[in-house]
Amino acid sequence: MGKILVKRVYEPVAKSDGFRVLVDRLWPRGISKSDAQLDLWLPDLGPSTTLRQWFNHDPLRWAEFLRRYHAELKEKSTFIATIKKQAKTRAVTLLYSAKDEQHNQAIALRNFLLRRSDSRKLNRQTKKATSAVIHRKKAKGGVS
Repeated sequence: MGKILVKRVYEPVAKSDGFRVLVDRLWPRGISKSDAQLDLWLPDLGPSTTLRQWFNHDPLRWAEFLRRYHAELKEKSTFIATIKKQAKTRAVTLLYSAKDEQHNQAIALRNFLLRRSDSRKLNRQTKKATSAVIHRKKAKGGVS
């Protein structure tokens, strides 16, 4: 997977942003759709209203927010696939409107995407290694 960046939607657009995706459930205040210069808005990829209101950007709730939001994201494979498809060929910038630059859904989503990508790579490497061991044992006559 390519580079996945995170940025406030209010920051200036940069060429390095690549594919720009707004991942807020609600449209950001004070910014027009033309000023946002989005490639895509995925409001359903944002945390549920209940989770968003419970979290309320409280850093003390961050760990639990991550757990709950990641559970929600597992049910949104179509949206995740859309981002991953774009990330195969170019940078993807996940845009958010929250003031807190360390505790927001874009950071949590990036974490989720990278962790799943890393675990899939590890699974492929493990399968290859296991397959190689089995083939070596077969060659030595140790596995039937």
